[in-house]
Parts: sequence; structure tokens; C-alpha cells
Amino acid sequence: MRYDLVIFDNDGVLVDSEPISNRHLAAYLTELGHPTSYEDSIRDYMGSAMHRIHDLVLERTGRRLPEDFDDVFHARVFAAFERELQPVAGVAGVLEKLAADGVPYCVASSGSHERIRVGHRATGLDRWFADEQLFSSQDVGRGKPAPDLFLYAAERMGVEPGRCGVVEDSPLGVQAAVAAGMDVYGFTAMTPAAKLAGANQLFSDMGELADLLV
Repeated sequence: MRYDLVIFDNDGVLVDSEPISNRHLAAYLTELGHPTSYEDSIRDYMGSAMHRIHDLVLERTGRRLPEDFDDVFHARVFAAFERELQPVAGVAGVLEKLAADGVPYCVASSGSHERIRVGHRATGLDRWFADEQLFSSQDVGRGKPAPDLFLYAAERMGVEPGRCGVVEDSPLGVQAAVAAGMDVYGFTAMTPAAKLAGANQLFSDMGELADLLV
């Protein structure tokens, strides 16, 4: 294996949560008087930490989202996760291969720690991740596209940034990984390849990843 650490984004890479999350985000923003389509949400917010959603809405409209926005949104999304969420097809095989080969791996997600855990429990992926392998934008001052989260994860896992491979599916995540000085593999299942052009390698089938990382 060419890397001493493989860092996974969570939403859209490990769990197939982006359609669920962006459907509910678009509906809630529209409900609050900020008309947003599903396509708008994917384009503007996919891969974002919650603070970026607040910042963009304020910047565009001059209006702040309600103080309880995050709590209401997460309650709706987590309930949907329990009903609908599935692991990304093929990702269990990738994790099994990394574990069998003794290659360290972790998560670095824009989502909260609670969101990561809820998604992993709902899909059974929690068996592959201990708490010390989970890193969230909550842990750092700035979320993606800043490199802070990836650099923090590498530091906590005891690996130099240049020895890390990152698996991402959003333009913000690819930008963050590149800024951190890490190789990045862009997963194009939901994102057009052109939007992940900064990645070292693009792939559309999670089953291909293990061979790409060698």
C-alpha cells in the first residue's frame, strides 16, 4: 500500500446520505423562505460544514437562519437516516481490505460527530470505526475547503500529510485535501468528474478503490 493512512470523507463516500440530506436541506430552507431546489442544495452545500450554510444564506439574503436551525435540520435528517440510509455500495469491501492489510484509516467529515455515528449505526459501518478514528469539522476552526480538518486527522493519527490518501466526493473536499498536501481520489458517483478535476485520480465505482490505493 502506498499510503500510511487512508482518510475517508463520510457523506457520499461511506454512507449514501447526500440524496437524503440535500432533499431535507432544500425543503427546510424553502420552508424558511429561502427557495432552494434539490439541485441547488447539491451545487451549493454538498460537502459543507453547517457554518457554511449559515454564512451563504446570510451573505445572499442578509437574513440569519433561526438559532435552532441545526437542531431541527439534524432531527429531520437523522430520522430519515434510520428509515432509509444505506452504505455506499462496495465500501465494506474496501474497509475489509484495508483492515486485513493493516493499513490505518479514519474519517474526516464536515458533518458533526453525532451525524457520523448515527449514519454508521444505521448502516452497520460502526463495526469498522472506533471513536478515535472519527474526525469532524467540529474539531477544528474551519471546515472544508480549508485543509485544517485533514491536517488535524493526520496529526492525531500520527502520519505525515504527504503519506495520506484522501477519498472525497465533493469539490470542497478535494480542495481541502489538495491544500493539505495529500493525494486525493475523487469519487464521481454523484459529482460530475469535471468538478473534481483537482483530484489525483477519479473513479466511479467504490469497488475499484482498493486496487487504486495500492
